[in-house]
Parts: sequence; structure tokens; C-alpha cells
Amino acid sequence: MTRRRVLILFAVAAFLCAGVLSYLADSSPDGLEAATARGCAVVELDGSATVTGQCPAREATDHPWDAGPLAGYTIGGHTGSTGVAGILGVAATSVVAATLFRVLARRRGTSGTGTPGARP
Repeated sequence: MTRRRVLILFAVAAFLCAGVLSYLADSSPDGLEAATARGCAVVELDGSATVTGQCPAREATDHPWDAGPLAGYTIGGHTGSTGVAGILGVAATSVVAATLFRVLARRRGTSGTGTPGARP
């Protein structure tokens, strides 16, 4: 199987996982989030939530990108857009990775088509 065919199959699998399987993701907190929230209580006053109790999550702050376009695995906060957000995330990651790989290959002086381990 050629390298191009393997890359195409990998891309199809990645986009299928991001676009289809993301709808099956559980909205409950994952292991890390649940573990850091153990021992906490959330108190809502005047529309804002405050975490109280003895837990690591009490010291948490909002991430600077929480208002970003793909925050919360959605597009603009719309919960039905999980699959589209996943596809956009895979596409953006693929573009960045491909660009970095090409830059690194050029820096080494190879085009990526030679024999592995061979020196130009």
C-alpha cells in the first residue's frame, strides 16, 4: 500500500471519528474533571456560580480561550454542532501538522521521497 493511500485512509478515519463519534461523547465530566471536583459544592448567587468546599477545582479559573469559536467542542456554543466542531478541529490540526512536517523536511534537505535512513 502506498504512503499516499495510507494517509488518505488515516484522514478518512480521523474525519469519521471526529464527525460521527463525537455525537456519542458523554456530556458528564471526565475522570480528571470529576476527580478535581470531588468534595466541592457549587453555589449559585445572582446568576454566577461559586465553587466551595475542599477540592482542587476551587482554585480553577476560566481558560482564556473559553470564549473561542470551538470552545466546549461546539461552534459558538450550539450543542448540536459537536460533529462539525470535531471536523474543523481535525482539519486545523492536519493543516498545522502538514505545514510543520514540510518545513522540517525542507530544513533537513530532503523531500520525503527518498529511502529512509539515506543521506542526500
